[in-house]
Order: sequence, then C-alpha cells, then structure tokens
Amino acid sequence: MASAASQTSEATQLPVLMARQPIYTKSQDVAAYELLFRDEEGNFVQGLKDDDATLEVLLNTYSGISKEGKPESVPFFLKVTDQVLLSESIPDLPRHRFVLELLSHTEVTPVLIKRLQELAQAGYRLALSGFDPADNKFFPLLKIIHVLKLDIQLIGLERIPGLVQKLKPFNLELLADKVETQDEFRQCLEMGFALYMGYFLSKPTLVRGRKITGNKLILLELLTELQRPNATAESVQQIALKDAALTYKILRVVNSAAFNMQREISSLSHAIALLGMDQIRRWVMLFLSKSDNGKPDELTRNMLVRGRMCEILAELTQHSEPLDYFIVGLLSQLDVLMDTDMETLMTQVPLQQPIKDALLGRLGEHGKLLKEVEIYERGEFESLHHLVEKPFYEVAYRHSLKWAEQVLQAMSN
Repeated sequence: MASAASQTSEATQLPVLMARQPIYTKSQDVAAYELLFRDEEGNFVQGLKDDDATLEVLLNTYSGISKEGKPESVPFFLKVTDQVLLSESIPDLPRHRFVLELLSHTEVTPVLIKRLQELAQAGYRLALSGFDPADNKFFPLLKIIHVLKLDIQLIGLERIPGLVQKLKPFNLELLADKVETQDEFRQCLEMGFALYMGYFLSKPTLVRGRKITGNKLILLELLTELQRPNATAESVQQIALKDAALTYKILRVVNSAAFNMQREISSLSHAIALLGMDQIRRWVMLFLSKSDNGKPDELTRNMLVRGRMCEILAELTQHSEPLDYFIVGLLSQLDVLMDTDMETLMTQVPLQQPIKDALLGRLGEHGKLLKEVEIYERGEFESLHHLVEKPFYEVAYRHSLKWAEQVLQAMSN
C-alpha cells in the first residue's frame, strides 16, 4: 500500500485551505456542512471563485458522507458578503448543493433585498447568521431567507423561547449555533430548532462506573496480545475468533478500497503474515472507534479523519512510527464515544506512555501534532504552526475525508 504522504504529495493542490463543520438534524444526523475557507495569504474567502477544480473537489470529497454503508452527498452552507452578492460574481453553483449564508455585518439595503429576492426565485436557498433580535435592520430579510442561524451563546438561552415565538410567522428553518453541551442541545430541541451546530458531540456525557464491555473487550484483549513481544499470528487469531462476526468485519475492512490490497486476505493470520503486527493494530483501533451505543456516525467519522490526518502529517514531517500518531488521533475522542473520562479509559486500554500522555494532556510530539490537526479541523487556519507547507494541510485533510468514508462503508457492510 502506498504511503499516505506519497499519495498526498501527488494529489491536486488547491489555492485555499478548507475544512468543514457539520450541521445536524434533531436526530444528530448530518444535514449539511458549513465550509470554512482561507486563501493563500490567510484571508477569508467570502465566496467561491469560478474554479472548476475547486468546485469538483468540494462536490466529490467535501460533501461526501457514508450513511448505513452507502455513499451520499449533503449540501454546503457557503458564507458570502453582500459585496459578492451585489457584484453578481457568484459562479453558477448547483442550487440544491449550496446554501448561501449572509453574514452579520451585511448592510441591508433595497438593492440587496431585491438581489436576494432574485436569487431565491432562481432557486437558491438563503441563510442568515449573526441575527441580533435587537437590531431591526434584519427583519426585512426574514421574509426572503429560508434558514435563520441563532447564536445561543450570544443571545442567551433564556431569551430564545420568546424569540422563537416571534419568528413563527416567518416559517423559517431555525438553526441553533454554538451548541456546546448535550444539555444545551436538549433545551434547543425542546424549543423547536430544526438544525444544530457546535461542539456538543465532542463532549462526553460521563457515566460513573461505566466499563468497556462486549466486543470492545475482545478488541482490548487483542491490543494486549499485540503488545507482547512473543505474540504470534496464531495467538492473535485465537483471540479474534472469540467473536467470529468481529473477525469477519475486520477482514471486510482490510479488503476494502481504503487499504487497496492487491490480493484478497482470507484470515487474520494471513493478514499478519503479509503485512505484520502493526497493521492489525490499526484495524483493532478502527473497530475500537466504532460506536455500539447509539452515538452518531459523525463522531466515528471525525475520529477516523483525525487519526488519518495525524498519520499523514507524521509521515510528511518524517516522524518515526506514524501509526502511533494515527492511534493518537483516532482515540482522541474515545472518552466521548464511551461516555467515560479519558483518565479512566487509559487504565483499561493498553497503550504506550507517550500515546497516553498525548491523549490525556496533548503532551509530547504526539500531542503537538494532534493539537495541530484539531486547530485545522476547527478552521482556525491562522493559528497553524506550519509543520508542513500550507497546501499540504488541505490535501491531507481531503485525503483523510475520503479515506474515512471508505472505511465507514466497509465497516457498515
């Protein structure tokens, strides 16, 4: 299998840094992604340039998700300024794939209102962010737009119910923004919001005394065995065979497009003989990240993307043992997946101390690289430490998105 670094170096480089932030439904499925952009000079890109290569990457990679093992696409929310709208410089985007999002500092004028009406009649969906209920300038827009984003931290949860009542006559799709905890999500759900953004999925709901159970225990047995210096392919396979379904699923992933094997692998011992113990560690970690307690697919997706991007950056920066960086990225949200604090989990999961230090405190070289990936995925591009040249961040992220979808599809089949 070609290294991730070599694949990244050969991929098409774009003149922008991009990341995506999920927008969720009430059931915490992904309804859309908001695109985060910066250009080569670090400036915010207010609209898409008429660039076929960039548009193709967006539609083919950034919008792709796997639902129940099948590839699907979701729309984008694209931030645009009133200057971009009025200049009529919007490229001819697929109407059903993009929602044009107006910003809070939009200057509402009769000319802008007329332009928005034209766009809505042409089939574009429009959203408004940064809505301030105390500023009357926005109210003429409420009859035109389709989605209204409300910053619940800025407005205050206690003021939201009354505001929602006032907004009912406009028949808007309400999006709760900056939802940071599961409790805030539940409150917004009760208020009638249709869409949700924020990092509430990244926070564990701690359940005291929770233990790792089910096939996760088998996976931990496998990890423990893989740490033993005298472990053999047969000894690893004997543990895996305690859960035949799990063994079958691991082999499905190994033989999927994500790993690009040249020949079919029929058993774990066969896989170990061909590829070594390290690769079986990867597959065990992949299934350790798979939710079996009702967590949304987006959490596993993000764990996979983060793990793969950590591995790619480790290869590009010539760190030894890139697989360890993959493990750090992949397991960095294990506490959220298991609803157990990371300290408790680290007493149950057999990992080397540098990996544990990175997971517990973002310490050491592993922790430094993990923090860099977390910065990128939040779209805080100005805070990057430039471990690699800028274009490689986006290519690594894009490769990781595609790889994660391939793995999710294989894990679901």
